[in-house]
Amino acid sequence: MKREKGQTKKNFLKGIIQENPLLVSILGTCPALATTKSLEAAIGMGILFTIVLLCSNVLVSLLRKLIPDEIRTPAYIVIIATFVTMVKMFANAFLPELYSTLGVFISLIVVNCIVLGRAEAYASKNTVFDSFIDGLGMGVGYTMALCIMAFFRELIGTGGFTFGQIFTFIPYTALIIPGAENFKISVFQNPAGAFIVFGLILAVMAFYKNRKAEMKAWEIKQAKLKAAEDAKKKLEAQKANVGGQQ
Repeated sequence: MKREKGQTKKNFLKGIIQENPLLVSILGTCPALATTKSLEAAIGMGILFTIVLLCSNVLVSLLRKLIPDEIRTPAYIVIIATFVTMVKMFANAFLPELYSTLGVFISLIVVNCIVLGRAEAYASKNTVFDSFIDGLGMGVGYTMALCIMAFFRELIGTGGFTFGQIFTFIPYTALIIPGAENFKISVFQNPAGAFIVFGLILAVMAFYKNRKAEMKAWEIKQAKLKAAEDAKKKLEAQKANVGGQQ
């Protein structure tokens, strides 16, 4: 089947911008609120989530014609649970600090609405390649959203950033913003701070979206006024020509 030009790019970008799982669809909020205390933890959660989403999307697409409709949802859950178990074992073996930091939220990927939703709504109806691109876009979009939340929570809550505590294979680095440590607000490291940051991000996005819609409506209105003015001038010119000929 021949692909439309730019369709792959559009399929990838929709998960980052137009259909961002967390910031647009408001899905996967539980791990987002719980695992964004630090930028490093958010990156780790995003990577594990993306791996599960990619693998489950690809396998569901491969088996979409073999799974009966009657057991479709249970089959998807089994597939997702299998990859979550594999990811847990991998994290426990090679990234124990990440495993202990994320804790139960790795297991909760099994019931994450994003993973099951993409399997049901997209992977079960599309090719393996398209499902892979869809999963990659959604995973990157979710990871970016987690990192945005974690950036503000860690910066405001601690006055800087630390790296190497979770990903111990990189050198430990404590990046303290000059002067920021004097104004840190520890509540942003608590669940209440997560809700505040999430709410503010959604508020900014809603303001931008409404502003963009207002600008578009204004441009349409101006275009209609200009078209009406041009039509009026054309009509007057036609009347003048007719009068001159008489």
